Amino acid sequence: MQTDKDSLPLSGVRVLDLSRVLAGPWSAMVLGDLGAEVIKIEHPDRGDDTRDWGVRVGKTETAYFNSVNRNKRSITLDLQTPEGQQIVRELAKTSDVLVQNFKFGGAEKLGLGYAQLSAENPRLIYCSISGYDRSGPEATRPGYDLVVQGETGLMAMNGEADQAPLKFGVAAVDLFTGMYSAQAMLAALYERERTARGRHIEMALFDCGLMITAYYGLEALLIGEDPPRYGNAHPSIVPYGVFDAADGPLVITVGNNAQFERFCREAIERPDLADDARYKTNILRGQNRETLVPEITRELASRPRKLLLERLAHAGIPCGEVAGLREALLSPRAARGGLVTQQPHPHTESGTTPVLAPPWRIDGERMPVRRAPPQLGEGTHEVLQSMLGYSAQKLAELKDKGVI
Repeated sequence: MQTDKDSLPLSGVRVLDLSRVLAGPWSAMVLGDLGAEVIKIEHPDRGDDTRDWGVRVGKTETAYFNSVNRNKRSITLDLQTPEGQQIVRELAKTSDVLVQNFKFGGAEKLGLGYAQLSAENPRLIYCSISGYDRSGPEATRPGYDLVVQGETGLMAMNGEADQAPLKFGVAAVDLFTGMYSAQAMLAALYERERTARGRHIEMALFDCGLMITAYYGLEALLIGEDPPRYGNAHPSIVPYGVFDAADGPLVITVGNNAQFERFCREAIERPDLADDARYKTNILRGQNRETLVPEITRELASRPRKLLLERLAHAGIPCGEVAGLREALLSPRAARGGLVTQQPHPHTESGTTPVLAPPWRIDGERMPVRRAPPQLGEGTHEVLQSMLGYSAQKLAELKDKGVI
């Protein structure tokens, strides 16, 4: 595993993460995964809200928090105090990127808005993440993933046709907003090499949620109504989806007419389906899925999954088992890829805790987990001493005041 921090793409970039919950922390973690130094600023008592969500890890972390805060340091500051605000301003002077998702106008009230901080550091790239367009009539509305999934039509296109609107299994809008935000910050860092100036990036959950409707969204506009919902099936490709073998589910994706021929003749031994004029092309198969899919379903249900997977692979048809979540994380494939790491932890029984690895490989090396998700405030003294030159006496005074 790559360990030389100077060889990472964003080595030397400093990020202040003033965000909380998911979209903002995810975007800052992306930069940290790629080598940036990320300083997460949290409230001294409660920290990020997600430190109290879900399964507990140690004394101050949870699985939710740990999933979006690897490769960061945590410092605690009460931003409602003048001293806490001043510390952020001092840190921002030597930072490259700042991410925040305060309520609309909240950062400005604290003296931490883009105009205020960029006056002191014109090179600062400042990312504001909100629920809705910050220049529109809904600027002050809080943004929540589930609400936005409903408002953008994502719930309406998810699930089976006879189901009520269904949310995604994870907070997809938050996660995509975090990734889009990271992309914009990387672009601004690249541009700054030419201009020596920062940028104010404004991201809205609603905007990102609407974008990820993708081809479904465009189809709705073209046909003048919502496209049908197909659950695990594909709206345009048949057969394509999740099917039940005799002993468990599997995914089968028959992407073209040649694959369909091989699927019928080699995998399910039904050459009559391959010869049937109703199923000769994918468009025809889509038009006649009501007669085709039941035939395929019966054939698959009569055969064991292992046999089907072997036949499908031999025929060159993409396929795979449907794994449980824990099963997937513990799979040999995940182990070979180094996708789940064990990081040291002082307050767990085993002395470690699982942390997912970054997904990127660069020059053949996976980006490393350089820092486990931080305990609340673990880096406060070290960061303020090394970056701002604060003395032990000053730190003690700040602690007595409840600033840190």
